[in-house]
Amino acid sequence: MTIAVIPSRYGSSRFEGKPLAMIGGKSMIQRVYEQTQKSAVVTRTIVATDDKRILNAVEAFGGEAVMTSQACRSGTDRVAETANILNLSDNEIVVNIQGDQPIFNPLTIDEMIRPFKEDPALSMSTLAFRIQDKREITDPKDVKVTFDNKGFAMYFSRAQIPYPRDNETGVDFYKHLGFYAYKKSFLDKIVALPTGTCENVEKLEQLRVLEFGYQIRVVVTEYDSPEIDLPEDIERIEIRL
Repeated sequence: MTIAVIPSRYGSSRFEGKPLAMIGGKSMIQRVYEQTQKSAVVTRTIVATDDKRILNAVEAFGGEAVMTSQACRSGTDRVAETANILNLSDNEIVVNIQGDQPIFNPLTIDEMIRPFKEDPALSMSTLAFRIQDKREITDPKDVKVTFDNKGFAMYFSRAQIPYPRDNETGVDFYKHLGFYAYKKSFLDKIVALPTGTCENVEKLEQLRVLEFGYQIRVVVTEYDSPEIDLPEDIERIEIRL
């Protein structure tokens, strides 16, 4: 069984109430929820929130939601709390869905889960997309990832990585899409770790995993997943709809 959890906070310094922003007649959280349910591997979808307004909105459109602590450090911690509320077993796969990417392709969830079938020892996977828009290579809003020849992450950064010292051409750059899949037992292990130094500097929760010596399998997908950071991004997403 694969459980998908959508962490959803109301408070945001750049866009307060973002999950309830309307996009083409539906709230963003509803669009993310409905996209998640189209996945062939997800058996249950749950919104994990810290705000009753989001909880009520999800229940109003027929979705499932749970209240989690306002003290969660990150979306990963909120997903872990939800997995424990549901009393999931250690070997169940839990998927962390980005709540501000309302037009992601559900096939990417299937792609991210596939490595767990190929490698029973795998604990965590995530998604990357080969950058097409050169602006994203240097924009700190877009997180970059590099990975080794076996497909495991070496580093995530808001900076350009790898950096072409001698202006090399023909190098591919990859954007991290922010979706994760974990075994429930590993999810518990992550949230028990202290905040990492690089995690705190870059404000990237996945760096906690690498800093403490664990691996993340990177799955490269051909489907991009644009996110909404600011109110002005909504029009761009509605055009794509």
